[in-house]
Amino acid sequence: MSFSHINLKNIAREAMRDYGFVHIFPARAMKEIQGLQDKTAHLKHSEELRDLRGLVWSSIDNIDSRDLDQIEYCESAGRREIRVLVAVADVDFYVVKATGLDRHAAHNGTSVYTGIETFPLFPQKLSWDLSSLNENEDRVAVVSEFFVRRDGSVRFADVYRALVRNKAKLVYETAGDWLEEKTGMPEAVLKVEGLEDQLLLQNQAAERLHQFRMENGALELETIEPMVLMQEGRVIDLVVKKKNAARYLIENFMIAANRTMVWFLEKNKIPLIQRIVRTPEKWLRIVEVAKELGVRLPELPDSKALSDFLAKERRRDPEVFPDLSVTVVKLIGSGEYVMVPPGKSHGHFGLAVSDYTHSTAPNRRYVDLIMQRLLKAVLSGKNFPYNKTELSQIAEWCTTRDQASKKVERFMRKVAGAILLSDRIGEVFEGIVTGASEKGVYVRLLAPPVEGRVVQKEEGLEVGQKTHVRLINMRPHKGYIDFERVERSGE
Repeated sequence: MSFSHINLKNIAREAMRDYGFVHIFPARAMKEIQGLQDKTAHLKHSEELRDLRGLVWSSIDNIDSRDLDQIEYCESAGRREIRVLVAVADVDFYVVKATGLDRHAAHNGTSVYTGIETFPLFPQKLSWDLSSLNENEDRVAVVSEFFVRRDGSVRFADVYRALVRNKAKLVYETAGDWLEEKTGMPEAVLKVEGLEDQLLLQNQAAERLHQFRMENGALELETIEPMVLMQEGRVIDLVVKKKNAARYLIENFMIAANRTMVWFLEKNKIPLIQRIVRTPEKWLRIVEVAKELGVRLPELPDSKALSDFLAKERRRDPEVFPDLSVTVVKLIGSGEYVMVPPGKSHGHFGLAVSDYTHSTAPNRRYVDLIMQRLLKAVLSGKNFPYNKTELSQIAEWCTTRDQASKKVERFMRKVAGAILLSDRIGEVFEGIVTGASEKGVYVRLLAPPVEGRVVQKEEGLEVGQKTHVRLINMRPHKGYIDFERVERSGE
């Protein structure tokens, strides 16, 4: 069965429209972007900015990332602490409130990554060039500074504006393999004097942060969200991004940097937007899931107990763990943005902290741009740019946009999966049951990592159970993939 006639970009754009996104930039926004120019030259001697271009900054991102939102630097400090600086692209430097660019970003709320086509929050001239922290380019940034203590706890220090210069653009896979001593040093590290020691110290700081977070109840989940690989407009594979030392490094630094931003704004008694995950209302169902696996959890929500349970299950059955993670994520509930008055911090159950926001990806998320404007109001002493009602409305809207973007991305992965399997009707695959309820029984194949519905002989299948299924039908336009169960001895 051939689906070569399907226009995947049209399906992606239709999905964007279906979920309320504007998939093209309005004429007003494009006119504004054409008038933007690099404004850093006249700021090189500005008293408002610290000149930190001489530090050995570096970025670690996906190999195809062009919108580099953050770079990192650290150094040893007294009392065996490690001083960490995370510089974030100053997008507000170019995007003025209430302009066409700003209104478009406010409506979409986030970039959407379908694998088929990326729908960025801002045009490429801004997000790939002027504001991106590109290698060997002077850029304006917002810097969060914090210290990592010996035990991995964080001592917040400051948030300020600075001029920075990225010395090396690194990639998660090659940097991670090197940090884990699987391969030699990446060429990009060899080229920059002092970068080897710099990255090893960053990794040490990240390991401290990670260990402390785990000991205090942060949840280490691993959901499978395959990345679509395209070649000449065709889907050729679905691959799962593997976590490694480099990804953990960036993850832990970003969490600490976001917490530093909350600390700074709260210290200045400023209302802000936080990213929260509420204490799960369906905790007792999580208790039941653990009981089915032979583990007893407390009757009241306890992130540390859940974290310990998940860590043990990850070691016991790493193949099934992603599906357990999905179950737990669904029962905990989605993250959301909320306006928080001064001194009223909310909690993030998954991270086991009460002071988290999103402020480290302003080229990709609108909330992060709002946080930059709040910060600058504090630093400059100017009028506050948003009142509490406006912040509440922005938080609520961006929550809906975040959820909608995930639905678009998930749908397009299903479309890509259906097309990838289009010439394999009748073949038998091994898979794991990911859902079993009145709504249907679903199986994720082990390879390729495609999920579909078991529509025949599905009786008796349970979540987490391994089984074999035969591909019997598909409707790529809808993202539908249908299987029948194939019973084999021992199952």
